[in-house]
Amino acid sequence: YTSDFLLYQNYPNPFNPSTKIEYQLLKASDVKFNVFNVLGEKVFEQNIGNQTAGSYKVNFDGKNLPSGVYVYSIYTDENRLSRKMMLMK
Repeated sequence: YTSDFLLYQNYPNPFNPSTKIEYQLLKASDVKFNVFNVLGEKVFEQNIGNQTAGSYKVNFDGKNLPSGVYVYSIYTDENRLSRKMMLMK
């Protein structure tokens, strides 16, 4: 099983209030970016749309969120990858 993309750890982490999330598409796909809190509630959603193969960055701003651990997910047509990040205010 191989993924059609790579998702990297956000930087900086922990962050306040913003962080960069990099990912690399190995082939063109529709892309969606979501962030969830520890309860699994979606606190942010961004439909990025169709992107060609290549490297991309998302800037995430958590200024309206409380401190804590969050899970960010990138969705493509075929897969989802997730990683944890920490917001410290």
